[in-house]
Amino acid sequence: MTKLDISKLDLNDLCRFCEDGAEIDEESLNVEINGIMKEILGDYSKGRDIDKMNAFDQPDQGVVVEIINELMMILFPGYYREKAYRTRDTHTKLSVLIEDVMYHLRKQIEVALLYDDQYAGTKKYVRKRAAQKLCLDYFRKIPAIREYLDTDIQAFYDGDPAANSKDEIVLAYPGLYAIAVYRLAHALFELNVPLLPRMMTEYAHRETGVDIHPGATIGKYFFIDHAVGIVVGSTSVIGDHVKLYQGVTIGALSVKEGHKLHGTKRHPTIEDNVTLYAGATVLGGNTVIGEGSVIGGNSFVTKSVEPHTTVTIKTHEMVYDSEGKKTKEDRELEQDAWFYVI
Repeated sequence: MTKLDISKLDLNDLCRFCEDGAEIDEESLNVEINGIMKEILGDYSKGRDIDKMNAFDQPDQGVVVEIINELMMILFPGYYREKAYRTRDTHTKLSVLIEDVMYHLRKQIEVALLYDDQYAGTKKYVRKRAAQKLCLDYFRKIPAIREYLDTDIQAFYDGDPAANSKDEIVLAYPGLYAIAVYRLAHALFELNVPLLPRMMTEYAHRETGVDIHPGATIGKYFFIDHAVGIVVGSTSVIGDHVKLYQGVTIGALSVKEGHKLHGTKRHPTIEDNVTLYAGATVLGGNTVIGEGSVIGGNSFVTKSVEPHTTVTIKTHEMVYDSEGKKTKEDRELEQDAWFYVI
């Protein structure tokens, strides 16, 4: 039976010979595979950012997700089931769960501290002690996080007539989930823990379509309805009783200077009792939306708004044409012109 040297064949030839029942020359196949592997492995030696090889010098993404899941059980013990610990006593189960999360979070913080210049080049035991302190400080914040989340649940219930119960909100609403992960991440951000806060909120972003930077400051009774396409930038300041609807962006006015703007106030301040309807965009570090204001759907705001102001886009005029009054060609021409104007 004929043997194929696959290195000398294109795809069409290979398919034709396979149909003829020819055998592949294993020796030539090995040569091809070895050549490809050598080329790929050689690509790692170019010293670029993408060529980093030591995965153990950075937090484990899978473990971070597990930490989020267990923290959600701690925040909402009556809503998230824990299957690993077999005990009828809820407090015993929660105590074991808290200790487990503390252990894993401490280890991830220890690795994350490698990205803090203060700990660059320090001994492992130094980072371990610092991570332990940070972890303890973090868990002291859990009651305050739960207090804020309780107000968020109330805001969802008060603001959404489609909600049948608060249980439904906790179990089913992606907006509340995104806010919960944000509040967990923000507490770590306030402790200056590198990397982990952003990994947490970006996980929620992938899961829900809601992008809240952990650096944002958000007050109580925060409500996101139809949670998708929401963007809240890192230096945003949002007050109490604020409502956001789908597609809202609270962002930077200009990022042309890129990373040079890091650490500056680039995002708006949204004061108490403000509502931003679907598709609204508010941009700029100097932009303040005053208390009690309403920003209408699809509004594009780059300047401050006085308290108790309503901002809307003037509604386009709707034109209804009876079929018999214009020719088909006239109607198509007007439609083309309208689409062109847009």
